[in-house]
Amino acid sequence: MGNENQVSQILDGLLFPKIFRSFRMAIQPSKLIIALGMIAVIGLTGWFMDLLSKSVVATPGTDKTQTELQVYMIEPERVEAYTERYTSEEEYTGVFTTLWHFGADRFHGALSELFAFNLPGVLTNVAEYIMAVRWAMNHHPIYCGIFAVIKLCIICIGGGAICRIAALQFARNEKPGITEALRFSSKKFVSFFTTPLFPVVIIILAGLCIFLLGLVANIPFFGELIAGILMPLALLGGALVAIFVIGTIAGFNLMYPAIAYDGSDSLDAVSRSFNYIYARPWRMGLYTTATIVYGAICYVFVRFFAFLLLWSTYFGLRLGAWADSSKGLTDKVMAVWSEPSFGRLLAYSANAGNWSESAAAFLVYVFALIIVGLVVSFIISFYFSANTVIYALMRNKVDNTPLEEIYTEPEQTKTIPAEIKEESPESQ
Repeated sequence: MGNENQVSQILDGLLFPKIFRSFRMAIQPSKLIIALGMIAVIGLTGWFMDLLSKSVVATPGTDKTQTELQVYMIEPERVEAYTERYTSEEEYTGVFTTLWHFGADRFHGALSELFAFNLPGVLTNVAEYIMAVRWAMNHHPIYCGIFAVIKLCIICIGGGAICRIAALQFARNEKPGITEALRFSSKKFVSFFTTPLFPVVIIILAGLCIFLLGLVANIPFFGELIAGILMPLALLGGALVAIFVIGTIAGFNLMYPAIAYDGSDSLDAVSRSFNYIYARPWRMGLYTTATIVYGAICYVFVRFFAFLLLWSTYFGLRLGAWADSSKGLTDKVMAVWSEPSFGRLLAYSANAGNWSESAAAFLVYVFALIIVGLVVSFIISFYFSANTVIYALMRNKVDNTPLEEIYTEPEQTKTIPAEIKEESPESQ
């Protein structure tokens, strides 16, 4: 018995295995509902913006639609010529739709390469998606700016709420409701919104200072001499840029958990994330790597569960269906629902004939879309939950702060009116 207690104490003292609690935390219904709501709002926003502004040129008359993004990925310099050539054809699609399909392909590509232990392949897929985002920002800046602000607002509310639930669950094994979590993220909205923007502003200001020092070199005769004298200031600005770029990339995942765990403002959240990154970089790298691998395994399990759910439903319906569809080529189930596969969970059926089959195909697609949306919701929930756990572990190692210590909102004290206080027994 004594040996078992000692082993239990040793395991409790290890921080690394606590990362594996992220899966159980991520599948909590309240987090999945919040994440699904985020996806729905972001998706509807992108769909609505695409409806108002279909500005991505697509090649007409091809079996598989080619957009300017595909052209950009092959030869970026040909994009302008491509858009000029096909603009008159009036074949367009939306920026959000284009990026969504491209990003989904790159995500599954990166996941496949990860399980093949092909790290260069993973990095290639990630680099291609970053390149696609750069295409959108360069060629559709107004659209991207508006959508980015709206998306950040949604993430502030939903992501902040998930981090808060994860923090309370990890620290005290409490499970606050959706309303309580959303109320917290709403109160901290300014901090959630400004935290990721704060390092960007510092980088821009430091870069602007270096730019202004470069302008001094244009002064005739003495410009280069003045620039040489002020070179230490330029190097200081460059060092500041390097510090914030590395800190932002490596510590971005800890910023929202810092607000959820400690009730930090934007400055404190950035300071904490930078401090933990630079104080224990190897430990942070170990936690992050373990989380990515573990998250990939969990995602495959969740995706397989969703596939088995959809396929068993599809197979069961087909067993009970014997009537032919209106086209007479397939049964009614096949007419309204394409058979799901592990690599393709969702597909809209093109076999529907009359209006009732078309309506049924649409309803089946919507309900299947909800299942797929829950799979994506798990990814979002896992991301915020796992990084909240990592933040608590890093805080414990760097600041020696107990895992159970968490910010709680001060309770409002009720004031007793003066006339009632005077009549109370204690006052007499």
